[in-house]
Amino acid sequence: MPHDGGAPPRPRGPSRHRRPARILLGLGLAVALVASACGGSGASSSSTKPTPARMPPGPSCIKPDNGKGCLPVAPASRRVDLTVPSFSNPTAITNPLHPSSRIAQVIYGGQVDGKPFRTEFTRLPDIKTVTWNGQQIKAVTWQYLAYSDGRIQEIALDWFAQADDGAVWYLGEDVADYENGVIHTHEGTWLAGKDGPGAMIMPASPRPGDVYRTENAPGIVFEEITVRSASQTVPGPGGPLHGALVVSELHTDATREDKIFAPGYGEFSTGNPKGDLEQASLAVPTDVRPGPPPAQLATLSTAVRKAFDSAGRNHWAGAADATMALRKAWDAYRSVGLPGRLEQQMARDIEALTATVAAHEPAAAHAAALRVAQNDLDLQLQHRPVVKVDVERLRLWARQVQVDAAANDPGAVAGDASTLELIRDRVRHALGSATAGRLDAQLRDLRAAADDKDVAAAARAAPALLETLAGS
Repeated sequence: MPHDGGAPPRPRGPSRHRRPARILLGLGLAVALVASACGGSGASSSSTKPTPARMPPGPSCIKPDNGKGCLPVAPASRRVDLTVPSFSNPTAITNPLHPSSRIAQVIYGGQVDGKPFRTEFTRLPDIKTVTWNGQQIKAVTWQYLAYSDGRIQEIALDWFAQADDGAVWYLGEDVADYENGVIHTHEGTWLAGKDGPGAMIMPASPRPGDVYRTENAPGIVFEEITVRSASQTVPGPGGPLHGALVVSELHTDATREDKIFAPGYGEFSTGNPKGDLEQASLAVPTDVRPGPPPAQLATLSTAVRKAFDSAGRNHWAGAADATMALRKAWDAYRSVGLPGRLEQQMARDIEALTATVAAHEPAAAHAAALRVAQNDLDLQLQHRPVVKVDVERLRLWARQVQVDAAANDPGAVAGDASTLELIRDRVRHALGSATAGRLDAQLRDLRAAADDKDVAAAARAAPALLETLAGS
């Protein structure tokens, strides 16, 4: 469920102009798709049944991004999102192609604009009530957190609800895009009932030729989906994924992009393997493996930590030794079999770390070490609860504050503070009240330092954070 309202991007990586829900394998379809039979025709309505209430279809064309002319959209006769939905139990989202109540976290990886791109798409405990069409609808909240080259690029809260017929609706998103660690726009934010109607993100039983709008607030956001094929088999992190849906998404710049949705993941991929691409690396609980983490992973994690800390201190001899130990641990661990996307990402980032350490390039080495550490925590998701791994992510970013403060980089420190606050939102409910209170206070101190561009104060705030998190 990338961001596309569905989410991983916007350039959001997958498409936020691509986000998880906004992204998918352009595939061409570049990923080998093995077609299965698609669903049959639905039963005809009885003449005695009342006619379902219908929503207005809206204009037959919309203003494109360039402001010239009018971009034709699908006729109302092809759309499956015009029946007024009812919501009796909206937070129980069971639709297999958008399982927003059953999945805890999806990690997406790939590249956008030539840089490594990753997304952490996480279900929050929060329930939001949205007023639309005279109904008070409770919606599940998902956090979309996207990184470019390891650093925060976008945050969005997405709200989803399942209608009584099994279709999933997208009821809005609160978006912030970052530049140099600071929010520079909230473009793309919308809420059903305030800025436009709700948008169908996944029909109950999608069939080839179906058309629906995953975002439907022209002038703010607009995306229209046409189903290309259903019941497909696509390569997944742990083997073939059956029952996938391939769609073509129309954007207001008049371009189209292929996406794949798959059971156990929701939005699975978007983009083009030869260009911008965002694809699911793994999902929890879909890709969870039984038993404790293997010994090779523990060795790998220790090596990652040493490489990260050595690169952060510009200790090049230590960084070289740690990187060599990391490569050996990685070779031992990868022999047990890994999700393909994660394996590609880790191999790429270890190579980058090795090269930048050898060249004594501080900024590039720090960035590569951060990405390697993020990959390590992704691997741990296969064996540990999401909240435990997210606490480790908090520790990682607290150490990153120290690295960036030592480099006298106030923009990076500001981004670190934002990242810490957002991951805190994912774990606070699982912490004791005393620990949560200390963490909140310490993050407020860090935020004040970051806003004042006081990197020395930020560096002083980091050890207290690490001490609080040590017992979590």
